[in-house]
Amino acid sequence: MEYSTAARVNDSVTQFKVYEDYLDSKVKPMDLFYLKSRELARKLVEHGHKGTVLSREEFEEKKAAAQAAKSNTFYSRSRPMTLASAGKELKDNFLKALAEREEANRSGKMTSVIFIRDHNTLGQEVSGYIDYAHRLKTQDFEPYFSGKMRLMPGRSDLCYYNWKTQVSTSNSSPNFEVIYDDPNGLLFKNKRDKKILNVDPMSGPGEDSNRTFLQSDLYIHVVIYDHNIRTV
Repeated sequence: MEYSTAARVNDSVTQFKVYEDYLDSKVKPMDLFYLKSRELARKLVEHGHKGTVLSREEFEEKKAAAQAAKSNTFYSRSRPMTLASAGKELKDNFLKALAEREEANRSGKMTSVIFIRDHNTLGQEVSGYIDYAHRLKTQDFEPYFSGKMRLMPGRSDLCYYNWKTQVSTSNSSPNFEVIYDDPNGLLFKNKRDKKILNVDPMSGPGEDSNRTFLQSDLYIHVVIYDHNIRTV
């Protein structure tokens, strides 16, 4: 069952009410003994001095995904599709573009890949590629469309790179396989129709795909790649 899988993935964060509680779970009594400050101990954990730790964005992302997955169990598949963007007054071009693509990504007619480059809450420049359809299934997007949260790439997305720490990750999603060792550069292979999405700005995006560059007041750089699924 889809919910059960998502719940297992995000279960590690559901036990914590806020991010600070999550950091505290990784602070040892010996750390407090030597540092004499819980706040300093938290900062050491958050900045990765105590092993691999979720960033604040990733924690919020996983927590929201767990809550959304839990909420979905109370609704039947036969109910009309509810769009998170419905009724929202959207002023930024990026949010408008996401709203225009929400229904198609939820229904499976389209799978969009979002490229974002901006600074995280620590002021570090990060960039990455997000499987929009997959995020819609695992997260509540209402806070994004309401302006309460900013959509940012994380280490669990298709690709992620932190320009300060040089941490780099790549993960295939239910919709795309990541091909990062191709001579043509980074590629995404759609798992349904096996067609290639090319994100190289100097090349065409590929068959049944489109590339849209957006000017946004919310981010330094945003691009959306739309892959249309043809039905036989």
